[in-house]
Amino acid sequence: MAIDWTNFTPWSSLTGGMLLGVAAAMLALLNGRIAGISGIAGGLLGAKSGDKGWRLAFIGGLLAAPVAWTLFSAAPASKIDATIPELIIAGLLVGVGTRYAGGCTSGHGVCGLARLSGRSLVATLTFMAAGFATVFISRHLAGQ
Repeated sequence: MAIDWTNFTPWSSLTGGMLLGVAAAMLALLNGRIAGISGIAGGLLGAKSGDKGWRLAFIGGLLAAPVAWTLFSAAPASKIDATIPELIIAGLLVGVGTRYAGGCTSGHGVCGLARLSGRSLVATLTFMAAGFATVFISRHLAGQ
């Protein structure tokens, strides 16, 4: 394994991680909520009127951040090596997994582990194992 030094971005990665940590901590301390995207987005569907504002602001920030990034730097090149049906199936599987796990990777992996939640540890280990297995199968067994 070799490091791709041309795409190695420790400072922007560190900055992004710190911003994510600060945002998650502020949401927990100031609003008493966990920064799990699936719960925040899903909560918009049946939210009480006083509960919609912060959810919309959070999701708006997620959408505005990449736009703001392009004011200071060029957007990174991206390439999706999947077909539309593959993306739809992947999205549905993520949604089903999120429901079964009682949260998403951000809720369990970032916030749950920070709170020393045993349930989040099991969920995160399961997410990671499934990801490792998927990469192994697709690259080594299916030959992609």
